[in-house]
Amino acid sequence: MKMIDLRSDTVTQPTAAMREAMFRAEVGDDVYGEDPTIKALEEKGAALLGKEKALFCPSGTMSNLVALLTHLQPGNEFIIDYRSHIYQYEVGGCAALAGAIPHTARGDRGHLGVRNIEAAIREENIHYPETKLVCLENTHNLAGGTVMPMAQLADVSACAKEHGLKIHLDGARLFNAATALHLPASEITQYVDTVNICLSKGLAAPVGSLLCGTEEFIIKARKKRKMVGGGMRQAGFLAAAGIVALEDMTGRLAEDHALAQKLALGLAAIPGVVLDPAQVETNIVKIDLVAGLDAGEIVSQLKADYGVLCGTAGKNSIRFVTHYQIDAADIDVAIQGIKELLVVKMKALS
Repeated sequence: MKMIDLRSDTVTQPTAAMREAMFRAEVGDDVYGEDPTIKALEEKGAALLGKEKALFCPSGTMSNLVALLTHLQPGNEFIIDYRSHIYQYEVGGCAALAGAIPHTARGDRGHLGVRNIEAAIREENIHYPETKLVCLENTHNLAGGTVMPMAQLADVSACAKEHGLKIHLDGARLFNAATALHLPASEITQYVDTVNICLSKGLAAPVGSLLCGTEEFIIKARKKRKMVGGGMRQAGFLAAAGIVALEDMTGRLAEDHALAQKLALGLAAIPGVVLDPAQVETNIVKIDLVAGLDAGEIVSQLKADYGVLCGTAGKNSIRFVTHYQIDAADIDVAIQGIKELLVVKMKALS
């Protein structure tokens, strides 16, 4: 049975072009600043995002952590959506390693607005920590791959500047947002001070993320990366795949979005599924199940009976993520599997 892996866009295998680039990569010791392929990747990433410099990190989690370590002092507070990846899925590194305090707010479909920020900013008081930073996420993973509207981003940027705050963007899937908005990524990142992009999600590189910002910021961040174990040696083999990711894979993400729409439309028509396809903006499809249906049970049966891998997003929710190794026939199998399983489950409930 063919396995159709819709758990995440992190499961992709490197492309043939990536493997060839990795094989032929010219490398050197990056801690000494001598790896030409890493330098080339960092220059390309910074240029694409309209920033002065970039820093290659092994993972998005490290990239976000290094950003927090560089932006903040222990005891500082930062404002963040309560469902953000930094807050939910990065093992509390913001507190344990950066000594920073997350002030969570409930954004609109994951995206903070001016009201969220102004309500969370601490006034000057001897008892309070200092608010220093706003963290955004675009696209927003737990909200279902939602895209932050540009007008909202511009307003948040103006608000942050007015209050003397910096903005860090967790743009793990930033190019998905740019694709959905039909804009270059630099149009989005002009409103933030620093940004993390992942090369190993929808862009299919095997490893790596880039942290981008001003030259002064990246000089400081490079030292923080070393502190947390991110200094790499001949890592140009990995960076070579990242260059291919930026050159070849950013322009094809609309295909993943189209498959996600196909999946959403098919699932929305199945009794027992609660989903508005209009809310699916990029490559993530989250469905809710009616009361009485167990998401974990459905996920297990989909894998066993249909070879479809997906993930739970709560007791009654399931998440699917499209990527370059998924095609229309795979989507048909997933839809049919859910339909057949739920026909039986719904009859048992009635």
